[in-house]
Amino acid sequence: MTPLAEIAVLFLRLGATAFGGPAAHIAMMEDEVVRRKQWLSREEFLDLLSAANLIPGPNSTELAIHVGYQRGGWRGLLVAGACFILPAALIVTIIAALYVRFAQLPRAEAVLYGIKPVIIAIVVHALWRLGRTALKTPLLAGAAVLAVAALFGGVHELAVLFGIGAGLALLRTKNPVAMLAVPLAAAPAIPAFGLLPLFLFFAKVGAVLFGSGYVLIAFLRADLVERWHWLTEAQLLDAIAVGQITPGPLFTTATFIGYLLGGLPGATVATAGIFLPAFVFVALSGPLVPRLRRSRVAGAFLDGVNAASIALMAVVTWQLGRAAIIDPATIALAVISAIVLLRYPINSAWLVLAGAVSGLLLRW
Repeated sequence: MTPLAEIAVLFLRLGATAFGGPAAHIAMMEDEVVRRKQWLSREEFLDLLSAANLIPGPNSTELAIHVGYQRGGWRGLLVAGACFILPAALIVTIIAALYVRFAQLPRAEAVLYGIKPVIIAIVVHALWRLGRTALKTPLLAGAAVLAVAALFGGVHELAVLFGIGAGLALLRTKNPVAMLAVPLAAAPAIPAFGLLPLFLFFAKVGAVLFGSGYVLIAFLRADLVERWHWLTEAQLLDAIAVGQITPGPLFTTATFIGYLLGGLPGATVATAGIFLPAFVFVALSGPLVPRLRRSRVAGAFLDGVNAASIALMAVVTWQLGRAAIIDPATIALAVISAIVLLRYPINSAWLVLAGAVSGLLLRW
């Protein structure tokens, strides 16, 4: 067993310096816990990474929680997860407070003007990379196309995710009727804003979100912007931008949104809501992982959910792009960012910083 203080120091440091998204976070963890500290063998680390990929939620955060559990039991689980999340949540809260105070000033508007098209390019690049992995067969590509059609047809996001997943799982059991339709879901009632509805919304998202953290954008836009009108399109893009320029999990976008809607209490309950399911799922899933990995039906379900997640990302990227890419300058920023991402292994945080500087120069 590793002392809790040592676990806390490591994950506080990772949480404060882990820029670049889940893949970068995982690489940094592997370097620390396998190569430097030798807490785990490479095989054990890969087993934990596979376990994190089998459950909903932020993969890199769940991997941190898994490592904490392996090295410190239940207390290690809580310490590792909380310490990995805390630095990002604090940084995002400070930025949100400044945003609420200064967002309407010309300089802030100029910064966001340059950042937004870069964010679109980053999401498109992630969509391209993840799509090549997730849509590895014609059947999965067809499932993604069906999901896109269903989403444009007004089907609820959760219905699409679970409908496609269940359909592919049933197909794996030799039941071809399963893919004839995606189940419809009634539109949820519009809740009045409050801390409890805010907590429940983010807990629901954290409990059902498979795939990349970028899929989070689709859920946020669908309910908070389109259905409930708690946020504007511009505020959502700003929240995504803040998630990109800060270290740690992209899910701390919820912290920013919570602060915009409810101040410090809102930031607290939104953060707690979106990350709480990760702790629960990691605690419950460990003993089941070997059986799930061997199950053809469970594997097919996860393949289907990932294909639908790619479709969600594609639809929401197109919708957000219309608000972010509005003139020749923003078109140029998006195209240049996409080319840089394709040609060089650059940390996305540097591109976001370059977008902010470009926005200032262009508006100045």
